[in-house]
Amino acid sequence: MKTGHIEWCDLTVDNTEEVRDFYAAVVGWKPQDEGVDNYNDYSMLAPDGKVVAGVCHRKGVNADIPPQWLVYVSVESVAISVAKTLELGGKLVSGPRKLGEADFAVVQDPAGAVFALYSEPV
Repeated sequence: MKTGHIEWCDLTVDNTEEVRDFYAAVVGWKPQDEGVDNYNDYSMLAPDGKVVAGVCHRKGVNADIPPQWLVYVSVESVAISVAKTLELGGKLVSGPRKLGEADFAVVQDPAGAVFALYSEPV
């Protein structure tokens, strides 16, 4: 993980199956089921089998995330970056919370664009 790099992207929507099938048909991604509670989110694989994105349900811990492509940018500390976001006129949309061992938070910049801050333990 390199600070300042985009590490991941996913799309959180209400109609995951429709959107999953849309991207499979339009860009050639193949969905891979990822069991979450009593439903599936999806990892989307490029034709070479590499995981390139996710399609997630807007429910549970993702219920407050707006339906849009969300990029995860690596930072040294989610807590420090959230504080800096708020200090500079941005907003906290969701979190901070854990994603496995990593921390992440969804924030909004002063222009209204939403993205995620992401840090892994050292």
